[in-house]
This record gives sequence, C-alpha cells and structure tokens, in this order.
Amino acid sequence: MRLLVTGAAGFIGSTYVRGLLAPGGAERGAADWGPDVSQVTVLDKLTYAGSLSNLETADPRLTFVHGDICDAELVDTLMKQAGQVVHFAAESHVDRSIDGADAFVRTNIEGTHTLLQAALRHGVERFVHVSTDEVYGSVETGSSPETALLDPNSPYAASKAASDLIALAYHRTHGLDVRVTRCSNNYGPHQFPEKIIPLFITNLLDGEDVPLYGDGLNVRDWLHVEDHCRGVELVRTKGCPGEIYNIGGGTALTNRELTGLLLEACGADWGRVRYVADRKGHDRRYAVRDDKARDGLGYRPRHDFAAGLAETVAWYRDNRAWWEPLKRSAQPTHR
Repeated sequence: MRLLVTGAAGFIGSTYVRGLLAPGGAERGAADWGPDVSQVTVLDKLTYAGSLSNLETADPRLTFVHGDICDAELVDTLMKQAGQVVHFAAESHVDRSIDGADAFVRTNIEGTHTLLQAALRHGVERFVHVSTDEVYGSVETGSSPETALLDPNSPYAASKAASDLIALAYHRTHGLDVRVTRCSNNYGPHQFPEKIIPLFITNLLDGEDVPLYGDGLNVRDWLHVEDHCRGVELVRTKGCPGEIYNIGGGTALTNRELTGLLLEACGADWGRVRYVADRKGHDRRYAVRDDKARDGLGYRPRHDFAAGLAETVAWYRDNRAWWEPLKRSAQPTHR
C-alpha cells in the first residue's frame, strides 16, 4: 500500500515516517507500526519549521515531493497514487497565528480541503487527519472527551477546529473513511526551537534567559512525539471511520513546573527566567480524556516524562548543528 504523508519534514510528521520505515518497524508489535506500507510519499512545503535533514534516509520506499498542500494540481497527481493519507501538514504555532492568521487559514483550512477533495475524487481508502487538543479550548476542571464541544480561542486552534469539521463532513456526507486524532503538547528531538521546551533548552544551552509567560501557571499535558506517532499509527491501522481519538501523554505540568525541570536539566537557576507579559487569549489549561484510544486501540504512552525530557535535552546538547542555523533564521517564541 502506498501512503501519502503531508508535512513530514516537520517535527511530528518526520518522527512518524522514521518510525514507519525503521528496521523491523512492522514486527515491533501490534501497538507499533502497521505492516501494510510498501511506499511512503512525503509532501512538504519546507517552510521555516520543515527540514529535509529530518528525513535523512536512503530507504528506497521513501519519496520526497517539495510542494504545497494548497496546490490542487500537484495534490491531485500524488493522490492518484495513494492508497491512504496521513495528514500532518499545518501551521501550528499559536504566537505566529496571533501576529498573522492568513497562513493558518490558508494551510490548515484550504489545504485540508484540497487534500480531501482529491482523496474523494480518487477513492483513497483512508484519510487520517492529525489535530490538536487546543480545539477544545481552555478546560477549567476535568478533561475533554472526544464528544466535548469545540471552543477554540486562538486563530491557530480555530483553524484546526475548522479543518476537523471539514474532514468529518467528508465522511458523513460522502462516506470517505476519515479518522481524526487530537493530541496534547508534544516534545522530543527535532522540534523547531520556538515551542517552549526546545526554545528554553536551546536558550539555556547558549547561556541566555528564558521568557515565561504571565504567572507561569498555565497547565499543559506533555506527550513524547514517538508516543503520539504510535497513537496515530494505531488510529490508521485499527481505528474506525468517522471517529475522533484523543491522544494524551498523562503528564500535566504548569509552565512554571516545566521551567524548573528544564533549568535543573540544563544546570541553570531561576535567575535565568524572565517573566514576560502574558500571551493574548492564553488558554489556562488543556486536558484530554483518551480512554477511547487506550481501551479501544490499546494505546499507551511508553515514555516516562523525566527520562524523555532528559533524553530531549541531551539531543539538543549533542545536535547544535541542527538547531543553531534555525535559531539564526527565525525569531522563535513559545507556546
């Protein structure tokens, strides 16, 4: 089966492709990677957050295509050859969406619609749409199940919520096999240094201060990127058409607690923390209930957060050649 993966030169998509093509990937158990993929085509625009270095491999099963998911002609050509689609491509940084939402509306909404139209036209067997817990908005208490009302607050989250609804509409209206995943905050190697964990790590390694929003008490649930990708693969191989699956990490921390862990891991103290004005519309707390993926698909996060964070810090310490050019070419902030 030929798999089309969008946005796979980025952080999460590249992790998914590397896992899919890793030696023995199909033999690592039912909770890992499916055995049905013979060819993987990656479509990526190579925006600031995408890098071909994330996909360095000589695997003959992998084909890379440089292009835009909004390019209907290109998408149509690739979709003719695809058996299934896993759609990661998105503009994803909240701060950038606040500064200018145009690219988020175009890529996340129009791009998703372009892919869905082509998938329907060419009878694609399955379409996995990767989304975010941010579509549920801020959750004061408890956790959001897949049936929770959508209440996005940032332009980014609103664009993802819109793309979710469009994708699900193609299932309900046209019968296209669409499956939606909504994950909590990801961390791990190869993440562009604008989100809080890689930004803080790289700043601290460079002897710079780190900017902490507001009072630092905003809560996020942390999920290792490899666990997220295993969850996506479970949804692709074992999920049901028209269903939504939350994928959580099970480690809820305030940003202040997370900052303390990062300071300790990098050998720094609180003197390196610079409190900055809070972000506009900053959601106070995210939390998802992922019983559906756990009970129905056998999903379980495998990375202990303390060990995963230590490994992530070590990766950035050992891979300056990867992230230093990225920091020079952009002005990262954090989520």
